[in-house]
Amino acid sequence: MPHVTAFARNQWYVAAYSEEVGRELLGRTILGEPLVFYRAEQDGTPVALHDRCVHRRYPLSESGLDGDRIVCGYHGFTYDRTGACVYVPGQKRVPRTARVASYPVVEQDALVWVWIGDPALADPQTIPRARHLDAPGWVTVRGMEPIDADYGLLVDNLLDLSHETYLHGGYIGTPEVAETPITTEVDEGAGVVRVSRRMDDAECPPFYARSTGIQGRITRWQDIEYHAPCLYLLHSRIAPVGVVPEPDGSDPNGFHTEITYAITPSSDGKVYDFWAVSRDWATDDDEVTAFLRGNNHTVVMQDVTALNLLQRTLGTERTGYQELSINIDTGGLAARRILTRLVEEGAKPVEQVR
Repeated sequence: MPHVTAFARNQWYVAAYSEEVGRELLGRTILGEPLVFYRAEQDGTPVALHDRCVHRRYPLSESGLDGDRIVCGYHGFTYDRTGACVYVPGQKRVPRTARVASYPVVEQDALVWVWIGDPALADPQTIPRARHLDAPGWVTVRGMEPIDADYGLLVDNLLDLSHETYLHGGYIGTPEVAETPITTEVDEGAGVVRVSRRMDDAECPPFYARSTGIQGRITRWQDIEYHAPCLYLLHSRIAPVGVVPEPDGSDPNGFHTEITYAITPSSDGKVYDFWAVSRDWATDDDEVTAFLRGNNHTVVMQDVTALNLLQRTLGTERTGYQELSINIDTGGLAARRILTRLVEEGAKPVEQVR
């Protein structure tokens, strides 16, 4: 999926972390649409408007707030939280067409989601959950990196974790990751792809050895749950070799970590890579928190560098080049099929999508 020029518009996408949306205007471009976000003073809810003044297209994200109204920083056109222009300079009459688009927004699990497509189809109940991001008993480190690559390349990257062995050796990768076969389950209707890798006797990578204190070899489970198009969950569990998990999956001698990615296309060939690492162990240990933040940021930047390079490389390939896929690509290929379907459904007349 090197060159995806179309986006699945009638879908929810992560626009920001909750902590990013406040009384300072925040500009983000999502699916090619420039948006401005802020938190309403009146009730604290996030607001998303088109980030261009109707007058001379000045970015509203570079403007200012007066209460819950945005005042354009160029000529003073003023917009309420619905996008309606309520003041223009030098005249009492506001032109009928003076309004900017507003977008449905939902704040959930410490994430701010936005809907770019037909607002009549925006059902908050369809947003996948990532409860660990703000649940009691969990500590999360997080960040976001923009990548100059197609969002499909990031989906491929995350659904094939065998690259950990080679790209992330010395951090999260060990030989067993690439050597262990995967199992893949696909729910086409729900748009969910699950990829699992169970390693019974594996080297403990520095990411876990230094944060958990485990000495020696480990049992390592990686269970991916990708909710197309945006949310990726990696349920990671490690334990010393020989420790048997409880029937309910819990393990008093093991370590459960949730790795979350939100894959949000910015524009053609650009994607926002939201990443988070959540844990329910050593939650009071600031040194562990700092280590996981720094170590995972390094891993993310390794991906950023690789995907930027891959995008440039694919841009120079001859027309009609053939891509080779193998067993480890099963999950990624399923995700491509689902994304293609979502794009096609979004291009249909609304009455066919309902």
